[in-house]
Amino acid sequence: MESELQGLNPKPPKQPDPNKDERPLLKPPDAAASSGELEKKFAAFVRSDVYGSMGRGELPTREKVLLGLALVTLVPVRMVAVTTILLLYYLICRVCTMCSVPNREEEHQEDYAHIVGWRRIVIVQCGRALSRLMLFVLGFYWITQTQTYIENPATPSEQENDAQSEDTRPGVIISNHVSYLDILYHMSASFPSFVAKRSVAKLPLIGLISKCLGCVLVQRESKSPDFKGVSAVVTERIREAHQNPSAPTMMLFPEGTTTNGDFLLPFKTGGFLAKAPVLPVILSYHYQRFSPAWESISGVRHVILILCQFVNYMEVTQLPTYYPSQQEQDDPKLYANNVRRLMASEGNLLLSDIGLAEKRIYHAALNGLFSQC
Repeated sequence: MESELQGLNPKPPKQPDPNKDERPLLKPPDAAASSGELEKKFAAFVRSDVYGSMGRGELPTREKVLLGLALVTLVPVRMVAVTTILLLYYLICRVCTMCSVPNREEEHQEDYAHIVGWRRIVIVQCGRALSRLMLFVLGFYWITQTQTYIENPATPSEQENDAQSEDTRPGVIISNHVSYLDILYHMSASFPSFVAKRSVAKLPLIGLISKCLGCVLVQRESKSPDFKGVSAVVTERIREAHQNPSAPTMMLFPEGTTTNGDFLLPFKTGGFLAKAPVLPVILSYHYQRFSPAWESISGVRHVILILCQFVNYMEVTQLPTYYPSQQEQDDPKLYANNVRRLMASEGNLLLSDIGLAEKRIYHAALNGLFSQC
């Protein structure tokens, strides 16, 4: 019997490879796939600047010299300036929120964005000015801003505008997402509320600033029976901003992740459930050496290389407020798709069907390729 059992199982069971990632979303493509095939399949996340994939490409000698000079001269100055601006605005927010009770929508949703009077004016105006100053320190000396005019059949007539002026106010700003620098621009332009992870509220300095912005904190799980969910909170805030001119405007990146700036990913429908008008904004970064897009490069490496680049360029295109038709109000997915197609057309962006899941696959594939080098 023992010999029969040995015959049935002549080899010990194969142990799982600890280096092999079995998670569905992170499982890399076939190892035989070339880098060219990866770039074609995941084109929305491919870097095409001097620094290459993940910012780890082989640099020419001239670029190495420029990078070395910037590391010892430009980076320290910018780091000090950025830290000073951040500390200054934190102190402003701390003073303006003293003796004030934050607005609390539920257990982990609290903010100071609903305070009124001089405190709110100081927070908003200083926030906008210092955000623009920080962009200047980071090399965005000039930001080109244009407004386009497009006929929208659902736009209210002048008589309707006079009768119901509050209906013309957009409830949310919809923007493509290229980099964390997008947030600084929108803070300098309109100081809206963003959607952020709940852990952001606990960060030193940033936590209080996020509450002054009125950020909606993402809480994936909650044991509270009164938990409404992020989508419900965002919808309420959009409706409030649409109906109340003094309420903070919401700002959403419906793609859910960043791209290289040449593509527009599918839109999530959360920002369109309120049936309120939206204000589409398109951000574009131009570059000669290092791309400010943050898609397949680590955060630390990206920040260092941004600090090393003397001049950065940003172009902003603001489209007219988009008023949904009755059919779009009844179908948020249709509403989101129509706004997406309009932004792609006006911003010369390519539509892509991939999203965050494919981005993770691409990252895993890149890590595998670089680990073999």
